[in-house]
Amino acid sequence: MNIVELFCHVDDFCKEFMPEYEKRLLENGNKLINTEGLSISEIITILIVFHIERYRDFKNYYQRYVSNILKWAFPRLISYNRFVELEKVAMIPLLSFLHSMRGEKTGIYFTDSTTLEVCNIKRANWNKTFKGLAAKSKGSMGWFYGFKLHLICNDKGEFMSFCLTKGNIDDRTPLRDLAEDLKGYIIGDKGYIDSQLFNDLIQKGLKLITKIKTNMKNMLMPLLDKVLLRKRMIIETINDQLKNVYQIEHTRHRSPINFLVNLFSGLAAYCLSPKKPSLHFQYNQLIDIQ
Repeated sequence: MNIVELFCHVDDFCKEFMPEYEKRLLENGNKLINTEGLSISEIITILIVFHIERYRDFKNYYQRYVSNILKWAFPRLISYNRFVELEKVAMIPLLSFLHSMRGEKTGIYFTDSTTLEVCNIKRANWNKTFKGLAAKSKGSMGWFYGFKLHLICNDKGEFMSFCLTKGNIDDRTPLRDLAEDLKGYIIGDKGYIDSQLFNDLIQKGLKLITKIKTNMKNMLMPLLDKVLLRKRMIIETINDQLKNVYQIEHTRHRSPINFLVNLFSGLAAYCLSPKKPSLHFQYNQLIDIQ
């Protein structure tokens, strides 16, 4: 998708969303901040292209790439400092745009969480930007200070739902809400083992499949469950791409809102990617395995 196609896609969404959004703001006694010539569609497009082009430094990206190479596409550009101040205006529209790209309900889902570190653990006590928001916790790579991004994707690699929690929140806690309207199979790692959670989900028509821990009693597992567990690498690959390709994690944030904007635009860039990790067979083919 080139930048013109991306802008048209974003602009079509904003034409429907923004009038209703501005109406709700006025009803609550607020109004949209003046974006000084740039439209919300242009701001969102610039934010998403940052992740698509795989830059690591937004200032360098804006001043060298957007202000020079993309000047033809954004003739009313503002200064870098002013653009950073206006990012917050795009947060709600960007989140809604991301929600509009929700994946197809296929009956096969994968869930996992990934850590989002906001500063080095040694400097956690002196971090003022995320004081009271982030938390210390221990992950598979050791101690960190930040958040957890909880994801559910389908077998096509498309996002079904996600949420952001403090780093010390158990992976099982948000799963019930994230999988509220899903039915079929959902595959997770050992961190999701919980008999009550399993029973709650199965009553809603969603079977939770996990490996067993070494200290648990061994049980016979259906062939279908074994096949699906071997495909859990899909969501692990997605988490790896989000952090190492789309740069949703870095420790240079100076504002919680801009942290969220960076996260949402990175997730949107992934959703717009034409190639995603996916299974090579359909739900009906898996049912035949049983």
